[in-house]
Amino acid sequence: MWKPTDTATPSANPTLEPARPLHAVPAAEPIARHAVSASDQSAIGKGLVFSGEISGAESLFIDGKVEGSINLPGNRVTVGRNGLVAASINAREIVVLGKVRGNVAASDRVDIRAEGALTGDVVAARISIEDGAYFKGNIDIRKSDAKLAAPGGPAPAMPDTYRPIQL
Repeated sequence: MWKPTDTATPSANPTLEPARPLHAVPAAEPIARHAVSASDQSAIGKGLVFSGEISGAESLFIDGKVEGSINLPGNRVTVGRNGLVAASINAREIVVLGKVRGNVAASDRVDIRAEGALTGDVVAARISIEDGAYFKGNIDIRKSDAKLAAPGGPAPAMPDTYRPIQL
């Protein structure tokens, strides 16, 4: 059994901290005090199944199964290789490495990687589909609000509906 010794002091070994009594541990701060940064990312692991609505203010990595809707405007949604998503997705950026069935809308871009599959309509400012990726649906390319705004004038109005081109 391991027993602490008095020879290890903070000055003798700077990597060790002295043990603090339990009452000296500071209490956790309320969630409202924490600022959410752009690098914050939550994850749904491959052993998890989620059904319902996901919304929030941070990026999301999905490697499990999600059904419902995902609304993370201003953030990134990444569907990992093991991810199975049957949901509508609204985010700034959407990256598909797994399988997505549902309509997606991105204010910036949608990226379907070689091993990814997307079945549904896409509305985005930019789209990238790698060789080997699967895509079935309609694409509507819309310029983002920042690109629409002319210097010194209001941004032109975007139509509420779109009509896909039939080939």
